[in-house]
Amino acid sequence: MREPSTVDLYPPARFTGACLIIAPLLFASSTFLWSDGEYGIYGGAVLAVAMVFWIPAFIALFGLLRSRMPRYATWALLPAWYGCVSGSLFGFQGIYSAAFAIGNEMERAAYSEYPLAFNLTLFWPGPLFPLSLTLLGLCLLWKRAAPAWAAVLLCLSGIAFPVSRIARIEWVAHLSDALLLLPSLYLGWQILRKQET
Repeated sequence: MREPSTVDLYPPARFTGACLIIAPLLFASSTFLWSDGEYGIYGGAVLAVAMVFWIPAFIALFGLLRSRMPRYATWALLPAWYGCVSGSLFGFQGIYSAAFAIGNEMERAAYSEYPLAFNLTLFWPGPLFPLSLTLLGLCLLWKRAAPAWAAVLLCLSGIAFPVSRIARIEWVAHLSDALLLLPSLYLGWQILRKQET
C-alpha cells in the first residue's frame, strides 16, 4: 500500500505503452492519405488524432530516462507536447484547406497578415516534435536506456521528419514514418510486456 503523501502523477505504463504503439501507426497512416503532397481532409484528421496519442507516448519514452535523467525527463516533455499540439494543428490546417478549397497563395497571404498567431501555433513549435525525437534518441543512447538500434532510429526519424514534410516527397515521408514506427512499436511492446510480468 502506498503512503498517502506519495503521489505519482504519471499515467499507468500500460496506457502510455499502448499509446506508443497507436501513435506511430496512426501517424504513418496519415501519410498514406496524402493527396498531391498535402494532408487533405482524411490525412489531416488522422494526423490530428495521432498527435493526441503522441502526448502520452512521449510520457512513455521520457519515462525510460526518468531514473537516470529526472530533470530532463520532466522538463523536456513540455516542448515535446508543444510540438504535438503544433502537429495536430497542421492536421487541422490540412482539413480546412481542403474542405474550403484554400490554395497555397491564400494560405501564405494569411500567414503574412497574422504572423505571430501562425508562428506561435504552427511554425515555431512545429520543429519541436522532431527535435524532441532526436534529443530523446541521443539521451536514450547515451544513458543506455534503450537498445542502441532503437535510439539511433529515433534520432534518424527526427532528422528525416522535417525533410520529408517540408519537401512533401511521399517516399521520404514513408521512410521517415518507418524510422519512427519501428523503435516505437518495439519500445511500446517492451513497456507493455514489462507490465504483464
